[in-house]
Amino acid sequence: MLKLLRKINGAPSAIREGVVDRELAVGRDGIAAIVHEPAGRTRPSPAVVWIHGGGMISGSARNVNAWASGFAADLDALVIAPDYRLAPENPYPAAIDDCFDALRWLVEHAEELGVDPSRIAVGGESAGGGLAAALAQRAHDAGIPLRLQVLVSPMLDDRTVTRAESDGTVTLAWTVPSNRFGWAAYLDGEPGAQTVPPYAAAARRDDLSGLAPAWIMVGTVDLFHQETVEYATRLKQAGVPTELVTIPGAHHAAEVVKPAHPAVADARARRLAALRSALTV
Repeated sequence: MLKLLRKINGAPSAIREGVVDRELAVGRDGIAAIVHEPAGRTRPSPAVVWIHGGGMISGSARNVNAWASGFAADLDALVIAPDYRLAPENPYPAAIDDCFDALRWLVEHAEELGVDPSRIAVGGESAGGGLAAALAQRAHDAGIPLRLQVLVSPMLDDRTVTRAESDGTVTLAWTVPSNRFGWAAYLDGEPGAQTVPPYAAAARRDDLSGLAPAWIMVGTVDLFHQETVEYATRLKQAGVPTELVTIPGAHHAAEVVKPAHPAVADARARRLAALRSALTV
């Protein structure tokens, strides 16, 4: 099943017309990343690090061509999508290390890339959202400023595995057994253990103060609904400007499955507005 999942989630999506893309080797280990930018991009421009989903075990940078190139076109920005290493072959900290290396590479090469290093956002969907949340934490600790973190149906908390199993939760698109496998593969151990390493599961961090402002979206019947709402609440309590958008009746990956649904379209417009506002000079 993992082989099939990787085939499906690794398939390239369409690139927005007018956007050019190229593959680069970034970071310490020279991981692959896809860089998207509109032809004639204004320089220096803002930049976005957009992280693909796939439960930590599947997906690819090419799978989010549509997301990344869309942000590039709509924001007149450079967007980099890291092709981070996947579990179980490469458990924690491989994925978050690769994402952090891509962000650091972007900052270090900002001048030659024509990027304003003070106008960078990070984001992702599902596992990519969880990695983006962890990346925002790590960026804060490393002194790298971010304008915004965008978390779409984020995979934030390994403890949801045991809670959902105990509650008998049943969900669509991303199930409780899949969540167990994804977290066990990434953590290389039992989900819900007493402690996990820093940045392994974003919701495990005690002190959320000082993190980048957040825009967060989740459906009400998504497996990640409870953990997402709790994380957004904690961010607000820590003084982090946070906008939480919940979509009634939406399951995991609803934006991919039903992109034209009015509630989904409205959330997408609100996300773009938040990014545009955050990345404006």
